[in-house]
Amino acid sequence: MTQRMTSGRADKALNAPQQEDVSGACCRPQPDASSGGPCGLPLAGLRPGRPGATSPARPRHECGPLEMRIARDGSWHYKGSPIGRKELVCLFASVLKREEDGSYWLETPVERGQIEVEDAPFIAVEVFWRRCEGRQCLTFRTNLDEMITADHDHPIRVAIDPRTREPRPYVQVRPGLEARINRAVFYELVALAEPEKVEGRDLLGVWSEGVFFPIDDAPAEAPPRKARSRAANGATAAARTAGAK
Repeated sequence: MTQRMTSGRADKALNAPQQEDVSGACCRPQPDASSGGPCGLPLAGLRPGRPGATSPARPRHECGPLEMRIARDGSWHYKGSPIGRKELVCLFASVLKREEDGSYWLETPVERGQIEVEDAPFIAVEVFWRRCEGRQCLTFRTNLDEMITADHDHPIRVAIDPRTREPRPYVQVRPGLEARINRAVFYELVALAEPEKVEGRDLLGVWSEGVFFPIDDAPAEAPPRKARSRAANGATAAARTAGAK
């Protein structure tokens, strides 16, 4: 294990300028990413790996609240300053968990600490349409370059802001963790929307992996299913005021 950082050295590493990621995928092994702790940042025991992967059960040190925040735009901050190293953000994201009470935690085999998330921890910044064995599949790319295909285990949902009544679309990345779908991507979903009747309600939504995901109420007189572009117009006004940015 590499030598642990002092608090000052950890701050410097977190806020170092980000180098250009020429590979297109930031979550790749970095040699010094495991330095830190106990309850210093980076967290002790942090190792590159598959997001959501579990380690053998062992006692963890409870750090309590950490001075880390994920802003609404998906940027990560430590002690009020943005974390400039994308590969380090990817490593933190790979150990991000959410408890049943809605709180967010970074968990390593050694310790765990709570962080603040203003909205969703990820942003869906791109969507890809393709045919999968004769049916439509929608795959989202997040701001951290994870690829998520909407299906039964990765549903799309649209929440309505109780104050503004604006739609807030999300797609599930991992259990308990969602990506907010940004405005441009939501426009693309609206363009793909089809009318369907669900439990007696006329809805507009999109299909992916054989699952229908509602995104809006259908117009009073929904056009035939094949008239996809005209049906999508009924949801365009809602998309223009979507809270996703």
